[in-house]
Amino acid sequence: MTQFWYKNGRKFVYGAGGLLLFGLIWFFATNGTDLGKILPDPVTVLHKFFLSFAEPIGTKTMIFHILTSLRRMLLPYLVACAAGILLGVIMGWYKPLEAIVKPYIELIRPIPPIAWIPLSIAWFGFAEMSKYFLIFLACFPTITINTYSGVRSVDDTIVRAAKMLGAKDRQLFTTVVLPSTVPYIFAGLQVAIGSSWATIVAAEMIRSSEGVGWLIISGQETSNMPQVLVGIVAIALTGLVLVSFMRLLETKLCAWNERGQ
Repeated sequence: MTQFWYKNGRKFVYGAGGLLLFGLIWFFATNGTDLGKILPDPVTVLHKFFLSFAEPIGTKTMIFHILTSLRRMLLPYLVACAAGILLGVIMGWYKPLEAIVKPYIELIRPIPPIAWIPLSIAWFGFAEMSKYFLIFLACFPTITINTYSGVRSVDDTIVRAAKMLGAKDRQLFTTVVLPSTVPYIFAGLQVAIGSSWATIVAAEMIRSSEGVGWLIISGQETSNMPQVLVGIVAIALTGLVLVSFMRLLETKLCAWNERGQ
């Protein structure tokens, strides 16, 4: 336990030191210089960020904007998790389906979500569904391919040994394939939640009046650089919390696996 806290405490100190160094460089680069005319210093940005929890930006405070974006993100993310895990398992288990579906997943995966904005507007208009569509596309291919890779990574020797011992297909799946796939699934979920949160800015470009993405778009339209940076800080900190939560969840549920330790 002491070694654990020592190791993680050092990481925290190094991380905090790096952030402090970055903040100092930013402060001196913008304090009394020409750069400071177009880029506010970190003290101003942080002051405005914390102030936004009490004073509204637009008509709502920061906590409302963050919760609105989280709601927009979590619903399609959860749908993508369910669909991606299910399809990834079936693809890895049944080779004919893999041959049919995998090329389409690989074709969609490199396309950035922002490229789908014109089609999302054409198909779903300016309603919330267009935002859900973009975030779903940011998550689904990653989760599917990671799950598929996990199923395909199962050692054939173990599978054959289980069959020789009389394991049925259902037992083979629940006791051998699924436990071996769980770390891959969590890796995909962790990457996907970061991608989906990053996509919220693109999603909220589609006619929004609240949300952290809206803070940036609104600030850009009014040339309000402090507001733009406040939105960026909100996205960065919330994204850090989300990814850290997924990492903690993986650690608890996959403690038996090297990735989870």
